[in-house]
Amino acid sequence: MIYPLLPLFLSSVLGANAAFIGAIEGIAESTASLLKLASGWWSDKVRKRKPLVVLGYGIATFVRPFVALAQTAGMVLAIRLADRIGKGIRTAPRDALLADSVDAESRGRAFGFHAAADNAGAVVGPLVAFALLRYFDLSLRDVFWLAAIPGVIAFIVLIVAVREVAPVEHREKIEPQGTQGTQRTQRAQEVAGDLGGRFWGYMGVVLLFTLGNSTDAFLLLRANQLGVAVALAPILWALLNFVKASAGTWGGGLSDRFGRKPLIIAGWGLYAGVYYGFSVATEPWHAWALFATYGLFYAFTEGTEKALVADIVPRARRGAAFGWYNLAIGLGALPASLIFGAIWDRAGSQMAFLFGAALALVAAIGMTFVAPQPVRSD
Repeated sequence: MIYPLLPLFLSSVLGANAAFIGAIEGIAESTASLLKLASGWWSDKVRKRKPLVVLGYGIATFVRPFVALAQTAGMVLAIRLADRIGKGIRTAPRDALLADSVDAESRGRAFGFHAAADNAGAVVGPLVAFALLRYFDLSLRDVFWLAAIPGVIAFIVLIVAVREVAPVEHREKIEPQGTQGTQRTQRAQEVAGDLGGRFWGYMGVVLLFTLGNSTDAFLLLRANQLGVAVALAPILWALLNFVKASAGTWGGGLSDRFGRKPLIIAGWGLYAGVYYGFSVATEPWHAWALFATYGLFYAFTEGTEKALVADIVPRARRGAAFGWYNLAIGLGALPASLIFGAIWDRAGSQMAFLFGAALALVAAIGMTFVAPQPVRSD
């Protein structure tokens, strides 16, 4: 409910320019990414995922609606920073918990389903926001307050329904006696060892792609430039998330069948095409078509990228690995949004989108050189 309205709130109500909007998103995501690394590492160390997940969602649920009280763009920055701190605490342990909970043959589909469920909520939220703005004549601030209701419900479900996966030591009790000593030694070496050259090569191309992947808030601003009314922004955002939700499980499942690398390369190539399309678009319907196509990029890559992380690292190091993965994305998020916003302000939106398209193509080419790794079944 909040995200698709936030850039419009910042620009039309609080008077922030494109560069500052980019700075808000970039600073918030970079801060979150540093915490993702720390929380992922800690969840490996204590062999507990759920407590960190609960803490992270609790912080975000509490602070997010206070955007309704913001009088300056700086206040929005502080609230977004607190919100992303919560995300930073929860994300890597949550991803590791999901990877621990499914078989290797279903990882792509499982992460795709997770992304699809997340995006399904992002379909309903903008539709509710649109109805509140259009038919109940509420203000943006009123909508921000009402967004607290689904947040609290989700937090309660998390506490009551989500279960911790049994630690590795508990599972060893049912294994043949002669294998336990060797397996303990192997796991100890995995915890202390490096994540591997394939993993770091993968992180390199992810970081490169992220440098051209600025906040999606700029897509909403571009749609407004093309003539899409402010009141229709939640519907446009709902369309994007509808495609993501509908195709996410399918896209992740394709990576189980055909491999992670081909799906990621195809997704990044599609991203480049969409950004090029935004650079040359001239009509409002172009924005609608490009947003729908953009959803397929997410379907191909959201679950697949995470499944590849789980494929190439030991089980006992998954928390840290997902932390590094999210850190790579976060480290690129701040300069990506700042650079994109600066190009937009100085050379126009067309050049900014061409820059993003070019970097995505380079990253897709780089992904072809990342060596594949057999899927880990542990």
